[in-house]
Amino acid sequence: MPEDEDSWIEAQRKHAEEYLRGEHVDHLGVGEYPAFHVQPYLALWAVQSKRSPGWIGWWVVTGDLPADYISSSDGRHPRDALRTFARHWQEVSEFMLRGERHPDYRMGTPDQWPQLGDLLLRRAQIMSRQADDDEFWAEAEA
Repeated sequence: MPEDEDSWIEAQRKHAEEYLRGEHVDHLGVGEYPAFHVQPYLALWAVQSKRSPGWIGWWVVTGDLPADYISSSDGRHPRDALRTFARHWQEVSEFMLRGERHPDYRMGTPDQWPQLGDLLLRRAQIMSRQADDDEFWAEAEA
């Protein structure tokens, strides 16, 4: 039975909070509602900066993909954040699929890289399409 949207969002928010805690990201809180989501695949969360209260300091992504976060300096809009995740994951996946460690980005272990690289590549392509698809953003930008 599919999870209802509210329960899924609540679970994804908790996952985002736990992930950021595990990554030792010092912040003032994860948004109450995702800045962008496609249930059950992806939830993009704004994370409030502790240094600049009231401003987004990071973006975190959860869902049917590896949880990850980026600085908001790569974009203040959710579309920019999705594009940044997609670009980073595309690059990291290329390293993984060649069996090489990325110089700046750590994810998984070498024995996981073939599967993880393939997953990251596919998710990067989906996020890139979603970021570029005006229909996903028409209501939010109206």
